[in-house]
Amino acid sequence: MKTNLPTSSSRRRFLQRSLHGCGVAAGLPLFLQETDLAMAANTVTGIPNGKADRILVVVELAGGNCGLNTVVPFEQDVYYKARPTIAIAGKSTLKVSDEFGFHPYLLGWEKLFKDGKMAVVHGCGYPNPSRSHFESMKFWHWASPNNPQPDGWLGRLSNELPLPDKGPMIVNQSNKMSGAVRGSKHPTVVFDDPNQFVLESSDEQRAVFREVFKQKEKSGNPALELVRGIAGTAEQSSDFIRNACAEYKTKRDYGFGKLGKSLPRIVAQIAKGSGTRIYYTAVGGFDTHGRQSATQNVNCMNIGDALLAFQQDLEAIGRDADVSMLVFSEFGRRVKENSSRGTDHGAAGPMFIVGKHVKGGFYGKFPSMTDLHKGDLKMTTDFRSVYATMVKDWMGLDATKSLLKADYPTLGIFLPESLI
Repeated sequence: MKTNLPTSSSRRRFLQRSLHGCGVAAGLPLFLQETDLAMAANTVTGIPNGKADRILVVVELAGGNCGLNTVVPFEQDVYYKARPTIAIAGKSTLKVSDEFGFHPYLLGWEKLFKDGKMAVVHGCGYPNPSRSHFESMKFWHWASPNNPQPDGWLGRLSNELPLPDKGPMIVNQSNKMSGAVRGSKHPTVVFDDPNQFVLESSDEQRAVFREVFKQKEKSGNPALELVRGIAGTAEQSSDFIRNACAEYKTKRDYGFGKLGKSLPRIVAQIAKGSGTRIYYTAVGGFDTHGRQSATQNVNCMNIGDALLAFQQDLEAIGRDADVSMLVFSEFGRRVKENSSRGTDHGAAGPMFIVGKHVKGGFYGKFPSMTDLHKGDLKMTTDFRSVYATMVKDWMGLDATKSLLKADYPTLGIFLPESLI
């Protein structure tokens, strides 16, 4: 079938749409970042590099993880009164302090914490919280509750960093791009299965790309050259990631969950020498309205195994000093259990930071379980303080106010020698 190319007067607009529409085979999209061509074409060089070897890995626990049954306040009677059937007995918890114990299936997290490589931040949330998955997750992705942003917080962070020599700036391991990684300057690579990670587009788009690629000389048209460059980067990233994942063989037990697939692929890319600075992955199943105990047992076993194996793999390849991980969920659960032996959408919950340079322990104030807001724990730590900690203290960039749209204090989570 003959493909009609767009007219010259509309080609620039068409190329913009084509750039936005690139995907990969079998419904597993590689989105070349939804980029404003004018801004991307004018990207300046010489942007401060931050701590140039440092990598940030973000793990999203989608659905609203129950923080009270993850970090169990076993000394508080009110916890047991509010959850007569799903509360975790103190003797069953993995005790990590005189007041708190991890869920009994989080054996990997217990080791990370006791080795001083995990920080737990209590009571994370934002003002005027939403119980909507969609709305709340947008707020965490934007780092700007009730104030829509064109770029996500990690996209804005990537805008401050120069494109690495090898590999893309951001890798989002998922079947769709998270709003958190949406940015204006660097293409975001999104994939689920590296074996099916190949560039694909519509017949009309491919015809335009063929016309652009067969031009041997530079066209002098910034839009055309940007399409050529980003598509070429995508192809190179495709080969690099596919080969890296095929070559790397882990000896660790990552468990059976989704993180057990995505995290070793991140290690594989790091081991291969990728210059990627930001990795993002998500795992679902945390919306526990009914039969919470059974669901959470499986979830905790999988995430506990995966995070420990990831840290051990980084140590094995000698890169554990370069990587820190942030774990979050869009909200916690309500304090009282419901009639289905589950919990409904809540507000504040814990966040977790893992890494060699982490000063392990508890941070922030644990929310009151009696002074509630409509049955929910009140925020005691604005989640943007955790983001600010990762941006400034870990990635080494001072631009937290511009990135997060306000000043937020850092939390002192990283060891002093790592701040130099």
